[in-house]
Amino acid sequence: MSDSPVTIAPEDRRELAHAAREALGIDDLTLAIHDASFPADSSEDVGRGSPYGAGSRRLCAFADTLGFNGLQLGPQGITTSCNRSPYDGTAWSRDPRSTSLLDWAGDPTWESIADLAPLVALRASLPADTRRVHYGFADRVHERIFAAAFEAFRSRGSRRLRDRVRAFQHAHAGWLGHDAAFEAHACEAGTDDPARWPRGLQPGPAARRAAERYVLAQCVVHAQHHRFRQWLRSLSWTLWGDLQVGLSPRDQWGREALFVPGYALGAPPSRTDPLGQPWGYPVLSPDSADAAALFRRHVRKMAHEYDGIRVDHPHGLVCPWVYRTGTGEPLRAVRDGARLHESPDLPEHPELCRHAIARPADLDRRVPRHADGWVRALDETQVRRYGHWMGIVHQELGAARGGRVACEVLSTAPYPLLAVMRLHDLGRFRVTHRADLFSPADVYRSEHAQARDWVMVATHDTPPLSRVVDDWEARGTLAARAGYLAERLIPDGRRRPERVAQWTRDRSAFLTAMFADLFASPARHVLIFMSDLFGLRDRYNTPGLISDDNWSLRLPGDFEALYRATPGTGPGQGPGPARHAPNLAQAMAMALRARDPPGPWEDLASRLDGPGRQ
Repeated sequence: MSDSPVTIAPEDRRELAHAAREALGIDDLTLAIHDASFPADSSEDVGRGSPYGAGSRRLCAFADTLGFNGLQLGPQGITTSCNRSPYDGTAWSRDPRSTSLLDWAGDPTWESIADLAPLVALRASLPADTRRVHYGFADRVHERIFAAAFEAFRSRGSRRLRDRVRAFQHAHAGWLGHDAAFEAHACEAGTDDPARWPRGLQPGPAARRAAERYVLAQCVVHAQHHRFRQWLRSLSWTLWGDLQVGLSPRDQWGREALFVPGYALGAPPSRTDPLGQPWGYPVLSPDSADAAALFRRHVRKMAHEYDGIRVDHPHGLVCPWVYRTGTGEPLRAVRDGARLHESPDLPEHPELCRHAIARPADLDRRVPRHADGWVRALDETQVRRYGHWMGIVHQELGAARGGRVACEVLSTAPYPLLAVMRLHDLGRFRVTHRADLFSPADVYRSEHAQARDWVMVATHDTPPLSRVVDDWEARGTLAARAGYLAERLIPDGRRRPERVAQWTRDRSAFLTAMFADLFASPARHVLIFMSDLFGLRDRYNTPGLISDDNWSLRLPGDFEALYRATPGTGPGQGPGPARHAPNLAQAMAMALRARDPPGPWEDLASRLDGPGRQ
C-alpha cells in the first residue's frame, strides 16, 4: 500500500470511483450517519451536528469522490432529555435541533427573525471535544435562538413569512396539531413525560405560545430538509429515511385506543442478545382501521420526504415479539413473551389467540417459540395477512413515485418474515464481521449474499470494525479471518499465503480487504457506517444502554485528514499510528480483480490502485 501523496485530481478521483462502483454492479454505495453525528465547520458548531449545514455538504461532497451515491439518515424525530436514542424519537415531528443555524440566518426568507447573537454569547462555553455530541449545550443554544426568533416573528414577521408558516401548518395539520398540543401540555406541566402530568391539565397562555413556537420551528427544519434533499439530487444521490419500529411518548399520547392492551414490543432472545430486549413500545392493533390509518399517514409523510426507506426491525411489522407489561420484571417478561400472530393456543397468552395468523398445525413445537422455525408453513393468504403493514409501506412508496425499501433483517429471520420479504422481493442485511468462519452456511458470510441484499462490515449497533479487529488480534483469530478473505479475493491460490501474511501484519491492508469483500459479493447494495469509513474507534451505540455518552459519537470537522491519515506499519511493528480507515479505491480495485481476473477490468483496477490513491 503506497504512502505517496495524492496526485490524482479530485474530479478524476470521482469519475474513477463511480466507474468502479458501476463496473462492480453496485447500485447503492450508501453512507450511514445520524443527524447529531454530522461534522460542522468551526463557525457553525453548536456541539451537535446537522445534516443541513456546511459541514454536512462538505462530507457528502467528499464521499461523492469516493464513489458513494446515497445517504442513510437515522430517525430524525425529537428525542427526550432522558434518552437520546434516535429510535425513541418522534415519528412525525423533526428535531429542530437538527436545524443549521447559520444556514437559517443566511436564508433571505428567515433572516429578519433569525438572530444568532445568543450563539455568539454562548460559544465561549462550547466544550472543546468535537468528537462527541454535547446535547445539553446544543439544547440551550437552540432554545434561546428559537425563543428569540419566535418573539421577532410575532412582532415584525413579514406577511410573506406569516403566509409561509400558515401554509406549512395547513399542509401538515393532522400530525402538527397533535404534536403542538403535546408541546403545550408538556410546557404547562414542566415535563415531556405524560405519565407525570396531573389529571385535567389545561395549558395556559405561555404554554400555548410554546405550541406556536413549536409550529414555527417545525416549519424551519422541514424547509431545510427539503433544500438538502434537492441538493443531494444534484449529486444524483439517494436519500434514505429510517422507519423506526417504536413510537415516542409524544406519538403515543392520546392514541392509547390504537394499541394492543397489556402488551409491549420487544426483541426476543437471539444470537446477538440471548436475554432479549424489553423495548416497551406499544403495539399497533392489527384489527384497528384507525391504527392502520395512523401508520399509513406516517409512511406517506416519509415517502414524500425521502427517496427510500430503511425499515428498522421489520419483525415488528410482520411478526412482532410481544410481552406483558406491568409485571415489574421486564427482562423475564420479554423472555416469556410470544409472537403476536403465531400464538393461536398458548395457555400463558390466551389474549393473543384473536391476533393469530398461523394455525396450530403450522407450528413446530419442538423448537422455542422465538426460534426462526417456530412457524414452518403458511399459505398465500396467510402470507398476505402477515404482510399487511409492509404492504402499506410499498403502496405509499409507489404512490410517491417509486421510492425504495431496505429491510434491517439480521441473524433473526422467522419464516413468516422471510415469506413476506419474498412476496415483495426484498433482501436482508449481511454484517460481514459477524460471519462464523466455522459455519459454511452462516447468513453473514458474504458469499451467501444475493443481488437484492445489503452488505456492510458493521452497523451503528455493533462495535466499530477497528475495535472488532482488536478483538481478533487479542484472540489470535486474525490470520483465520485473513485466510477467509484471501479465498474470497485472491483467485490465484499461490498468492494467498503472501496476502494473508500482509493482512495479518498490516491493519490498513486488512481493513481494506474487509471492504473489498463487500464489493466482491453478489449484493448490489453496500452500506457503510460513518465509524467504519473514517476509522473511529469509540462505539456509537451500546444496545439497551441509556446514558449521556450513548448515541454521542460524532464525526470531527477534520474528517478528510482522518480518512487520509498516513498509516503506520501495524500494531507493534514500528513507529507511526496504525491506520484505522480503509482505502476504498484499493478495495474496489481488489474486488474488480477478484470478480473477473485478469479480465477487462485490469486497466480500471490499475488506475484505482495507482500511486497515492486514497
